[in-house]
Amino acid sequence: MLVLSRKKNESIVINDNITIVVVEVRGDKVRLGIDAPKEVPVHRKEIYDAIRSGEKHSEYTTTHTPVPESDFTEVAAEVEKTLTPNLG
Repeated sequence: MLVLSRKKNESIVINDNITIVVVEVRGDKVRLGIDAPKEVPVHRKEIYDAIRSGEKHSEYTTTHTPVPESDFTEVAAEVEKTLTPNLG
């Protein structure tokens, strides 16, 4: 694992097309901005795990047919709604 130190407004670049910027540091929380091509999925770890869990469940219940990638976006959106606190 590569470990980097960055300050507010500093960034890192991955593979020439993904940029991660430190937007804010507040206490023990860091807000990151991620600029990636639309075809590159970017999820928080818990969302990713939920998507993967749903994929495995679906594979077992639908005679081992993988979930179409288009379904991942819908699943991620639903899981995101349940895991994201109301900031309004």
